[in-house]
Amino acid sequence: MEVEETETKKVEKKDNEPKEFKNRQRVMLLCSRGITARHRHLMSDLQALLPHAKKDSKLDSKSRLYILNELADINNCNNCIYFEGRKHTDLYMWISKTPNGPSIKFHVTNIHTMSELHLTGNCLKGSRPIVSFDKTFDSTPHYKLIKEVLLHNFSTPTTSRRIKPFVDHVITFSIVDGRIWFRNYQVRIH
Repeated sequence: MEVEETETKKVEKKDNEPKEFKNRQRVMLLCSRGITARHRHLMSDLQALLPHAKKDSKLDSKSRLYILNELADINNCNNCIYFEGRKHTDLYMWISKTPNGPSIKFHVTNIHTMSELHLTGNCLKGSRPIVSFDKTFDSTPHYKLIKEVLLHNFSTPTTSRRIKPFVDHVITFSIVDGRIWFRNYQVRIH
């Protein structure tokens, strides 16, 4: 009888301990058919910046976007970034929290890829970024929602398999003239 009591006490101790929260955010990156080479380079740059992202093949249908939730579920992802090209000139980026969360549609303009900027310094692949937001994101409720969705998609969890244990770049989001600007800065110590 004493053995059974000690075993139940051990189980009770395990049940009463608070479980540690683990951030298990995974992002699925995919695009529609018909995007240009510049848009594909932007997508590959984002994949290099986000070590917790999984790239999927192109989506054939632009009208049935509910398929994105099923694809994210199959790939064990709870966030999705979808690039939709129109008329070979316009690029739209859908960022969503799958399966039931909000989705935000951005019209992407002023694209500069990392290869065309000829950057001499490179951040290490797989390093975690510091995600920084402008104080304007706290001013209105819809900017707060956009901030949360961007934070879930661009902040790398510490439990991800492909990350390095240090930080060497900063991803910043700022609002200027009603537009959201995304920039990546490398941290260097002189």
